[in-house]
Amino acid sequence: MTELPKTFDPADIESRWYAHWEANGLFRPERPDAVPFTIVNPPPNVTGSLHIGHALDNTLQDIVIRYERLRGKDALWVVGTDHAGIATQMVVERQLNAKQQKRTDFTREQFVEKVWEWKAESGGTITGQLRRLGCSMDWANERFTMDEGFSKAVVKTFVELHKRGLLYRDKRLVNWDPHFRSAISDLEVETVETKGGFWRFRYPLADGVTLADGSDHIVVATTRPETMLADMAIAVHPDDERYKAVIGKEILQPITGRRFRIVADEHADPALGTGAVKITPGHDFNDFDVGKRAGFKAGEMLNMFDADANVVQTADGLIPDRFLGLHRFKKDGVDGAREAVVAAMKELGFLVPHVTKDKEGEEVSADFEPRTIQTPFGDRSNVVIEPWLTDQWYVDAEKLAVAPMQAVRDGAIEIVPKTWEKTFFNWMENIQPWCVSRQLWWGHQIPAWFDEDGNSYVAESEAEAQALAGNKTLTRDPDVLDTWFSSALWPFGTLGWPEQSEKLSRHYPNDLLISGFDILFFWDARMAMQGMEFMGEAPWKKLYLHGLVRAADGQKMSKSKGNVVDPLGLIDRFGADALRFFMAAMESQGRDVKMDEKRVEGYRNFATKLWNAARFLQSNGVTASTSHEAPHAALPVNRWIIAETVATVQAIDTAMVELRFDAAANAIYHFVWDQFCDWYIELTKGAMDEETRAVAGWAFDQILVMLHPFMPFITEELWHLTGARSNALIVAQWPQALAAVDSDAQAEIDWLIRLVSAIRTARTELNVPPGAKLPMVVRDGSEETHRRLDRQGVALARLGRVESLTFGEPPAGGAAQIVVDEATFILPLEGVIDIAAEKTRLAKALAAAEKERDGLGGRLSNPSFVEKAKPEAVAKAREDHAEKTAEAERLKAALERLG
Repeated sequence: MTELPKTFDPADIESRWYAHWEANGLFRPERPDAVPFTIVNPPPNVTGSLHIGHALDNTLQDIVIRYERLRGKDALWVVGTDHAGIATQMVVERQLNAKQQKRTDFTREQFVEKVWEWKAESGGTITGQLRRLGCSMDWANERFTMDEGFSKAVVKTFVELHKRGLLYRDKRLVNWDPHFRSAISDLEVETVETKGGFWRFRYPLADGVTLADGSDHIVVATTRPETMLADMAIAVHPDDERYKAVIGKEILQPITGRRFRIVADEHADPALGTGAVKITPGHDFNDFDVGKRAGFKAGEMLNMFDADANVVQTADGLIPDRFLGLHRFKKDGVDGAREAVVAAMKELGFLVPHVTKDKEGEEVSADFEPRTIQTPFGDRSNVVIEPWLTDQWYVDAEKLAVAPMQAVRDGAIEIVPKTWEKTFFNWMENIQPWCVSRQLWWGHQIPAWFDEDGNSYVAESEAEAQALAGNKTLTRDPDVLDTWFSSALWPFGTLGWPEQSEKLSRHYPNDLLISGFDILFFWDARMAMQGMEFMGEAPWKKLYLHGLVRAADGQKMSKSKGNVVDPLGLIDRFGADALRFFMAAMESQGRDVKMDEKRVEGYRNFATKLWNAARFLQSNGVTASTSHEAPHAALPVNRWIIAETVATVQAIDTAMVELRFDAAANAIYHFVWDQFCDWYIELTKGAMDEETRAVAGWAFDQILVMLHPFMPFITEELWHLTGARSNALIVAQWPQALAAVDSDAQAEIDWLIRLVSAIRTARTELNVPPGAKLPMVVRDGSEETHRRLDRQGVALARLGRVESLTFGEPPAGGAAQIVVDEATFILPLEGVIDIAAEKTRLAKALAAAEKERDGLGGRLSNPSFVEKAKPEAVAKAREDHAEKTAEAERLKAALERLG
């Protein structure tokens, strides 16, 4: 047995043990006859770096997989990375730009080759960082969404969905990123508040039609004047009395002269603006729906922008030449279509100015009313997203959603916390067609070919497509698939599907999926759809959704706010074990995690406490246990620690079944810190006989095993430093809660702990000198209390600094009185402290605490303060009030003890 160093070095321990585990295949030990347990990690982007959300997500998964591995299961944690279409293409294009090159300088094949070269050199950053966190993944079988086997699964899925009528090509609006010239998913759109405006314009009624008030025009308000060049209707609410008479009549677009109808639609809000809304179905998602209700087919809707968001001619050719080629917004100091349209409307006399009054009451006119606009931006390009009408490939998500919804209703999929079920059903019941095509070069190229007439042929190979097309010349679709399409196959594609294998049948369905709630629909729901469609059953039995990691003040972390926390920096400072334990202890179902570096530091101190306990045991001849079962024990203190160990195992097992990570972490923390390190070690100091050494060694071994899923590095190190072991801790045996629980011993030691704690509290509150030993008089003690005092008298004398013990009435004079159960324990204080001065001090401190408590209580009972003050100020006041209330109660009790 090696002597433990005085301090432990997390960095040295972490790198050494992780390398050992991985090199020896301990993340996936051979257990062909064991019960399988399978989870898959949400594949991080190959371009990614470990962020604090990854740290939470992967820590929770690793806790589960280490726990199940210790329980003897064939635990498989599938690991891999996502090819991250846009993100990866952007990284490689930036590298080319740095060399004064661009993507279009190369053929598609040449560019894709450069991406593969980048992946080989730099694509493993995040996998190395996951290792630093301690993630015990099956690295020997790491997958990549673009590897050969997985690509085969992607192609087969696309072709099969098409054959089943669940995948088709259609013209619809998409989120279009003009920078990447590609459709993007909702998850890649970030809504930002920007300064914008509300413009009002007159649209002339056609054919001499007038409103009821005699007006020959309708005023419309818009935040996007540039899109009026593709207007196709004006919508008013069907019950709006101002416009009822002109519904169905024609109106003119002032610049293009286009004639179109006034339509009735509840989308128009009579209370917003003028109650009349211009409808541009080719450039607004709401307008697209209004247009469909008005009878426009997608192919008839006008598109006035090209892929770069520059103005192009519409199908009817009515846009004047002076607008063609303009960018939608001002760019590089040059006015865009927005400025040109506003200027033209102003020249034509159709702009209704926004009039306000200045400080002197004089009217001030402006072209628009300033507004704060919720504006969609591409999260990577940082350009405004354009709703754009284009032909794309779509999956019929509505049909695919039926089976997963039924699986949740039937309990085949259990969502934890259950509160997320309502959100799941709400989204699935209103699901829209899923756009799966992207206009990129990097990704799975869509297995579809077009003939010269635009007909498409979907097949797994060009030869099969040619066979379908006959003699027609074919061109392959240049688009690639959305990365969510491929990652939706993760639970079975990573296990070898479409090939049927023992691994696939053994590990599908997975047992559990852990993911952030923010990808419930982008990834989780889509995995459920594809799993049910292609495997015939849900991809996992249980879906656990955790919250976000937020800044200490509760705000969402973002680079722009400067409140992002680097998990690798925390690992450097406090060790991976401390960060992992923080994540587990703070993960309470349904709540976000507030970052608190002080708590992380506190868990580093917890690791130090464990290390020092091991050093104490070693110095007292305690070594590794030779038995998985609890040793025989006669002493109450040993029977007590055995019972508490069993209770802790039971608490952790219950918490893990319920996926209450906080409860599991807090159970082991409380046991290690309070019961074992503080009380058991205190109670056994100076009394370390052979029985106690055996029990202490066994209990400490159980601690290392129970704590291992949360703090794998320090526990593995101590496992080997405290004795000769036949196996690594990572593959040890989980404790069995089978030892007989001695309730009498538990009750006796709990009584002793309460008594010693009360004595220590009284001494501190009454300013008894630390070195002073006091006599103790026991009054009204039962026979059981007398027997306990007889057995625990030595420990009580040492821990409570009790000089002598008598029964009956105390001598006259001031004394501290402590009540535990039925007995009163009296500590005479005459000559030890100045009792009168102490009473005065306590009374003064009590009055001050009560005054502060009442003052804070008054503020909190004032509705004006609670409603108008900043939330953090109210929270601070409540915290201070609770603190002063507790302080007042403590001082009052201390004063009462003196009689």
